[in-house]
Amino acid sequence: MLFDLRGRGRRRTVQVLYIGLAIIFLLGFVGLGVGGGFGSGGIFSAFTGNESSGGATFAAQVNKYKKLTQQQPGNLTAWEGLLTAQLHEAGREEFVSRETGLTSKGRELYARIANTWNSYLALNPPKPNVLLAKEVLQVFTEEGLNQPPAAVQALQIIVAAEPNSTHYYSYLADYAYKAKNQRVGDLAAAKAISLAPAAQRSRLKTELAALKKNPAGAETATATTNGKTFTVKSGGGGTYTGTVPSGTTTTTKK
Repeated sequence: MLFDLRGRGRRRTVQVLYIGLAIIFLLGFVGLGVGGGFGSGGIFSAFTGNESSGGATFAAQVNKYKKLTQQQPGNLTAWEGLLTAQLHEAGREEFVSRETGLTSKGRELYARIANTWNSYLALNPPKPNVLLAKEVLQVFTEEGLNQPPAAVQALQIIVAAEPNSTHYYSYLADYAYKAKNQRVGDLAAAKAISLAPAAQRSRLKTELAALKKNPAGAETATATTNGKTFTVKSGGGGTYTGTVPSGTTTTTKK
């Protein structure tokens, strides 16, 4: 997810998390098959290794389980089957392009996946499917529908099943702050720090505090040029860039 910078949402994510949290997140996510980028495997290859050649089969499976959920709306297995089939479909290039990221068709499919997931959760499954929660999580991140509250919900299911996961608690803190849920963010941050190796705790605490202060990611500052004040964003290395009202771009030290 963070290593592939070709999608439009990846570069900003790297700017936010790469200093310290990315190390923790990536080790876990890559190991679990969650990362790796869209359309080249990643989360959607967990069920199959042949997305491109199986489109018709996926469509058939989607229709099969869609009918089954209509006939048996309380059937958890049917909803899981529909979600799995939709996730299969989402790995195809027409939905998530390697060059441009999520396509318009992909956004529509992601919305259907979100609806299926919500319908599944509405049945209050005693043990929500953790693997599917990890799969669906990508749908709600900045690379997908960008719905932090829904990402928080999926992450809470994951950490409940994996209570010793530092990277998932860190990720939960990140998205809780993005969702303006400070209480959940603070609890997740504290848990992540307590689970982290002693040598990493200080740095992790600093990184999470920065995310809490500025959940959107890029650091901002105020600059003045020719008597006009405007907002600039971090350009790295202690520099800030922004566009003045006249349309010219300037860089100023923090």
